[in-house]
Amino acid sequence: METEIKLAVLIDGDNIPSAYVKEMMEEIAKYGNPTIKRIYGDWTKPILAKWKNLLLENAITPIQQYGYTTGKNATDSAMIIDAMDILYSEKVNGFCIVSSDSDFTRLATRLREAGMKVYGIGEKKTPEPFIVACDKFIYIEILKKQSKENETTLVPDKTEKKVEVDKITPKVIRLISSTIGDLADEDGWAFLGDVGSLLQKKQPNFDSRNYGFEKLTPLINSIGKFEIEQRDSYKGKFKLIYVRNKIQADLRQKIKR
Repeated sequence: METEIKLAVLIDGDNIPSAYVKEMMEEIAKYGNPTIKRIYGDWTKPILAKWKNLLLENAITPIQQYGYTTGKNATDSAMIIDAMDILYSEKVNGFCIVSSDSDFTRLATRLREAGMKVYGIGEKKTPEPFIVACDKFIYIEILKKQSKENETTLVPDKTEKKVEVDKITPKVIRLISSTIGDLADEDGWAFLGDVGSLLQKKQPNFDSRNYGFEKLTPLINSIGKFEIEQRDSYKGKFKLIYVRNKIQADLRQKIKR
């Protein structure tokens, strides 16, 4: 049985909105057990006051960091130093860095070099270098969208602005198609679980929720360029989902004729 990943969650309080910290912590729990939870910032600033009750509710430890020099981000330095201390303590085997700041790119790279699993959470404005330095990167806008959908189910609000989702571009379709091709057997079929894992490795911020779908299966099905097949698993306890490119399937049928 695989050991549960113990995560150190380090939050850049100066760079992340506080409104959806509950949803953020629920998301993090999907990937491991957050045994260390710290948030960094200058808590003498009024702008961080809204975090106070949220920290108590979610058992997050605030770390005070004064801005000693104008123009320098002391919070980033404190997070990086703490991350390295935690790394060498060997108390965790994964990190979650919550920030939209590219200054953490080198930190994420260093932690992965040390064999750590690194998850990133930030806004869509997050620079690409930090995103690709993580094993997986989750946009906080996704969590906002889910929260609003749950609230709308209970109490519809017509004035609520709809959260925009990304368009399924030809580039996205090519990424999915090539990934299926990389894993396909002689008949062109690839196990969807493997497809999802490889997509994540190729593009850490790939997430079906970015496009308005909770899971990968309905996303692929909506595109119309892929075949989906359910197969019985060993002993028939559950279903396995396989996918293949329709173009390759059509070519195989022509060859057989």
